[in-house]
Amino acid sequence: MVRLKTAVYCSLILALFCAVAGGLFLSQIQAEEDPGFKEVMPDAAGFQAVKKGQEVEYYRAVDKVNKMIGVVFKASAKGYSSAIDTLVGMLNDGTITAIKVTSQNETPGLGGRVSESDFAGRFAKKKIDKLGEVQAITGATVSSNAVIAAVKAKAEEIKALLQNGQ
Repeated sequence: MVRLKTAVYCSLILALFCAVAGGLFLSQIQAEEDPGFKEVMPDAAGFQAVKKGQEVEYYRAVDKVNKMIGVVFKASAKGYSSAIDTLVGMLNDGTITAIKVTSQNETPGLGGRVSESDFAGRFAKKKIDKLGEVQAITGATVSSNAVIAAVKAKAEEIKALLQNGQ
């Protein structure tokens, strides 16, 4: 009987430890993504994942009263020499608030310039149908056109989902 009580007690302690550690781990993952989210959607008070199966399709950006003001999504494309991953903020009307290149391994000084604020700033306040007007970086047209195309394609996809109530 004493062994059973000890086993139950140890199991409860282990379960409590796992719950606390798991919550801390999840908080750390959220803390790593949220600063980027706030960079591309600064007016949002919070973000809510919208999933299709197990995969996150996009994040609803909400204000202080939990009203959706836009979305944050990830767009990826093959650049000149690597995959380029981008985080994008978009208002409900399809206006891009900002983009942030989160990962790339393009040639430094050329394609790597897609990570610079000058290029990212070219997307601000552009509607989806005007993203084709974003000027590519001289000497890095493959990389910058890849980002432009990825952002435009994913923005159109997310906008269609939103119009269909998803």
